[in-house]
Amino acid sequence: MEKSLKFLTSGYKADIDGILNGALFTVDYSEMVVVKDIAFYSLCEHHLLPFFGKIHVAYIPQNQVVGLSKIPRLVDVFARRLQIQERMTNQIAQTILEKIKPIGVAVVCEGTHLCMSMRGVEKQNSCAVTSAMLGVFRDNARTRMEFLELIRHRSHPHSVMSSEASVACVNE
Repeated sequence: MEKSLKFLTSGYKADIDGILNGALFTVDYSEMVVVKDIAFYSLCEHHLLPFFGKIHVAYIPQNQVVGLSKIPRLVDVFARRLQIQERMTNQIAQTILEKIKPIGVAVVCEGTHLCMSMRGVEKQNSCAVTSAMLGVFRDNARTRMEFLELIRHRSHPHSVMSSEASVACVNE
């Protein structure tokens, strides 16, 4: 049990700069970068029950991009804490804004909460969706809509998992 809790809360000890590990690259690219369907698992700080789902992240670079694998690693840093979904969504967005310095960041988190399924209201098919839109994603409706349209499409051409096996709380 101790090992499990240490792993599930390892995000508190994570060094974000160490995780990024200098994987910032100067590049002449000013279009949207999207990493979607990032699976996450976290623990509700109120009930100590799991919540899990998918996170979608986008940013528009100003001068530099980050290695694509670093975005899911950042998600894990904040998911592996006692957490609430709203805070986690904002922490991911704020960290990307601070570390990469893009002209905008968007994060959408879709989560299934066992504290809502197993106890309390006992609603098995409920899903919470939170978002954080910063910079151009907040200020420009067209940019925001482009991102939302890109994450709406669930098809993944190289997926090895069937849609039934994937961790999604919203299957449209």
